Amino acid sequence: MIPLYIDCSGRRIVIFGGGDVAARKAAYFSGKADIVVVSRSFVPAFDAMKVTKKDMDLVTESGRNLAVILTGAFLVIAATSEPEINNRIGRLCKATGILFNNADGETGDVIMPAVSRGENYLIAVSTMGNSPAVSRYIRDRINDTFPALDDMIALQIRLREVLKAAEPDQKKRAAILEKVLNDPAVWAALEAHRPDVWDDVKARYLS
Repeated sequence: MIPLYIDCSGRRIVIFGGGDVAARKAAYFSGKADIVVVSRSFVPAFDAMKVTKKDMDLVTESGRNLAVILTGAFLVIAATSEPEINNRIGRLCKATGILFNNADGETGDVIMPAVSRGENYLIAVSTMGNSPAVSRYIRDRINDTFPALDDMIALQIRLREVLKAAEPDQKKRAAILEKVLNDPAVWAALEAHRPDVWDDVKARYLS
């Protein structure tokens, strides 16, 4: 497997299962795709999400009706509490070439990573399905260790644009960006939300 970032805007994602696991999967795509959730019942968490709910008994439903639900799907996620039901859905997806993620059962061809997200970055962490707890642990450590990461990236974007106009030497521009990135005082100022961070960086690195 290889990591990819994919724009799911307007794509149909079908999630089988209405429990907490299915809700977490739906939340991952909430607002970023056309989500259809198929189950006999749904936990309250779905009420706050923009999803289409379809009431269906997955134990007794025919393969033909399941295939109809799968029509046009970009990605299918099986998140029921029954591995055999999940595996059955996975086999239908494999037969029709639809990307498949299995929450419990035979491994599909898509793994859902733990995600750390900001306005300027997106970091995905995966243990290839071997230990979701470790993936979440690493994600949380990133969040705890770099609380000002989003602000640092925004600062780097601004600094890079100024340097492009003021410094013709690319190597010198890169060296300044690197120094700012490795400056503990800048990180501390960003974490403290000091309003004079940019003025301080200009005075020390652009004068």
